[in-house]
Amino acid sequence: MRIAFLYIAEAYQCYHGAAIALELARRTGWTIVNYYNDPETPHHLARIARVWGGPPIEERPLRKSPLTRGLQRLKRLGMFKDMVMRDNIAELNGYDAVFAVENTAAALRRLGATRPRLIYSPHGFGDRARGFIPRIATFDLVLLAGEKTAGRMLAEGLIRKGGYALTGSVKLDTAARIAEAGHLPFDRPQPTVLYNAHKEPKLTSWYRFIEPMLAGFTADPSMNLIVAPHVKLFRRRGEALRDRWRARSTGNVLVDPGSDRCVDMSYAAAADIYVGDVSSQVYEFLATPRPCVFLNAHRIDWRDDPSFAHWHLGDVVDDPADLMAAIHAAPERHAMYRPRQEAMAKASLGDTSPGAAARAAEAVIAYLTGEKRA
Repeated sequence: MRIAFLYIAEAYQCYHGAAIALELARRTGWTIVNYYNDPETPHHLARIARVWGGPPIEERPLRKSPLTRGLQRLKRLGMFKDMVMRDNIAELNGYDAVFAVENTAAALRRLGATRPRLIYSPHGFGDRARGFIPRIATFDLVLLAGEKTAGRMLAEGLIRKGGYALTGSVKLDTAARIAEAGHLPFDRPQPTVLYNAHKEPKLTSWYRFIEPMLAGFTADPSMNLIVAPHVKLFRRRGEALRDRWRARSTGNVLVDPGSDRCVDMSYAAAADIYVGDVSSQVYEFLATPRPCVFLNAHRIDWRDDPSFAHWHLGDVVDDPADLMAAIHAAPERHAMYRPRQEAMAKASLGDTSPGAAARAAEAVIAYLTGEKRA
């Protein structure tokens, strides 16, 4: 067998797939090659390989036509993933399987990849509708963390019996080995809040809440604050802007617009309270149930919307003027939400015992070698 692991988007997605490639290499004599679009990807693959061990895996940058390279230099416009896949379709079509952690890889079929079986492992297990879109049905095998996602995908006809497996969260498995909270640069140890804003313009709380939040923690230094938004919020911005945000760190505030610790769960492990909006990272935080506060910056009618199911796991704040009071109240109010957090985290994360990457690798081997699965 020859398997291409396709990292078509930003490097943070390595934490959802690289360990599976390493486990496959350990278990088989198959040819496995990591293909990447983001030039930062090899750094993250190396971090994971160092703690995981196993045979070395070949890495190849995806080929890019002059037009694709030119467009990618305009960082604000994106990764041009379809164009990159088109530039590499002939080579990828030579593999027995292509493994991806982003559902945009479904386009490989449309672009002409007729030979390889397509395998998909989502890089998150959140509630938003965009995680349950029709193109997921294109994949031959889908690896999922927990029953919540599987049930919804089955109900919507996106997966079928024999074409999916439950493995637990590969990112949690990876983070258990690699996360490095280390020494956080706060003046003193005290309760720590993680603010994890999403990047989606119509949903993010960043633009409405970040300034009131920084002002609140300046006026009340009784808690520490880690500001670690989704890495895409700053990924396509210049280094000068990121430096300006880093410079706003203080004795009780750490502003991190995109270091390794933003993607390897280090901050989730270090924090006592989660503050966010729509990122699926809340479920990673809730692998150990803790207080949460959610920010409704756009006056969304969310209570009966399944895309916001996680907002039932903590208080929801609409007005920045109420933010600090909600954060201070969160530990005392946590008892109200803990049972629901435990139930939803279990449904979302599935089996949290060590070995998710190994379980995923075994599911791939079984599928590709024709063994029947329940």
